[in-house]
Amino acid sequence: MLEDKNPELTPISVYGEFGLIKHLTENFSFENSSTEISIGDDCAVINPEGQKVVITTDVLAEGVHFNLGYVPLKHLGYKAVAVNLSDVAAMNAKPTQILVAIAASNRFPVEALEEIYVGISLACKHYKVDLVGGDTTSSNSGLVITITAIGLEESGNIVARSGAKQNDLLVVTGDLGGAYMGLQILEREHSVFLANPNMQPEMEGFDYILERQLKPEARTDIKAILKVLDIQPTSMIDVSDGLSSETLHLSDQSKVGFRIYEEKIPMDSLTISTAEEFNLNPVMCALNGGEDYELLFTISPTDFEKIKNHPDFTIIGHAVDLQQGNYLVARGSGELIALNAQGWDAFLNRG
Repeated sequence: MLEDKNPELTPISVYGEFGLIKHLTENFSFENSSTEISIGDDCAVINPEGQKVVITTDVLAEGVHFNLGYVPLKHLGYKAVAVNLSDVAAMNAKPTQILVAIAASNRFPVEALEEIYVGISLACKHYKVDLVGGDTTSSNSGLVITITAIGLEESGNIVARSGAKQNDLLVVTGDLGGAYMGLQILEREHSVFLANPNMQPEMEGFDYILERQLKPEARTDIKAILKVLDIQPTSMIDVSDGLSSETLHLSDQSKVGFRIYEEKIPMDSLTISTAEEFNLNPVMCALNGGEDYELLFTISPTDFEKIKNHPDFTIIGHAVDLQQGNYLVARGSGELIALNAQGWDAFLNRG
């Protein structure tokens, strides 16, 4: 993090609240015709143009969701946007606008906030969303970033968590567990640094899982891929808290149970080898790790042929009657292992 001991750094008081917002946002441009009035007025005005509006918000708090000992501020800004847009993608909607609110203690100079906004700007350009408002304020407890994301979509295309039916196929994008293993590497090397600041961190060879943790991507591309395949998911959620927790959310909202087959869970070879290095079960990392921001969804069995060999998707299980519960089917033995919500919980995972 940028240190405020450098006399060349600018105290936030130089700008004041409204001057600071103007300074941080003056170079943002707009990508969406639905953005009518933006920063500089009392409210943003968004014209949904006959579509449904989906809205979500997330808070990222220092010491709970991120550690500035190893998270670059630019990456933090990017990630804050991406994790919110992931929720919009999980509704099968197109993200269009965001609002950003930041509370920062006086140890953060203007230049630190500029770094965060560089990351926010990169995310806005990458995902073609518009920054249309927000707020800044002081904090007595470090840095807090709140993002509100807005998306638009035709009513018939929106997918909720509640539409899965018995015998539907359970599908996931990408691979799982990588973000959690990236976090383990960062935590380990940070601990080594704190014990001996002269020790150089050993990050070489872990690029993929480090990026999965520090710069995750929202799967906003999946909507278009599914449209080409002519597949409309029956339910969907993003994998922010671990595969197990998200499956249980779909079960709760759709009133069905699920069977997940252990050998079908997609994992990168680096995730597997790193988990083994830490004496962790790779499957447990995928089930409970979280922060992969892939999409988990159900489809009708009649869509099996359309999706079965597609490189972006893996069929990992299917829906059963609710009374049959939610279980992992163990590789080889076929033993049923109950799925438990052991993923990320901000009120339990502090520090």
